[in-house]
Amino acid sequence: TWDLGWLEALRGKHRQVFDMDALDGLGVVPNWLNAHEEVLGLRHPEVDAIVGIGGSAFPINASDELYHKFPIGEEWKVTDPETQLHALRNIYLEGGKTQKEKEKTVLALQGRGVIFWQCNNALKGIAERLATLVKRPQPEGYQELRAGLHPWVIVVPAHTMLIGLAQEHGCSYEKI
Repeated sequence: TWDLGWLEALRGKHRQVFDMDALDGLGVVPNWLNAHEEVLGLRHPEVDAIVGIGGSAFPINASDELYHKFPIGEEWKVTDPETQLHALRNIYLEGGKTQKEKEKTVLALQGRGVIFWQCNNALKGIAERLATLVKRPQPEGYQELRAGLHPWVIVVPAHTMLIGLAQEHGCSYEKI
């Protein structure tokens, strides 16, 4: 069963779903949040932001544990800025040297009330891809991937379905 009740909790005067297709797109979300705060004086829960992730931005939702178990950094060409090698940790989670870099991290955004989702259909495809690389069965890989998402990530049945439902719940749409 799928719990979609969180959609009913969206109460902000301004609501936006960011269809995240690019790994370098997280900076758009604090830009949106900052503009609402600076211009209108509104912050969460007066504004609601959702980062909807299908397949290509999956590394944003993956835990460090998953980066160790599967070749996520290599497959998605994610380079760790500290080692200059393929990432063995989620570089999107926290960090950055400047305030601008820090505000576009997952933890900073999540702290500002941003909701993150992961498409289940895409996750199944990712599991097949990664399980093949590590020579394990897809169902086992899928279970590990799903369990290894950050705890606040909401797994949704289908990315495309939830984009529509979010819009029906008052969210504007932006493709990133």
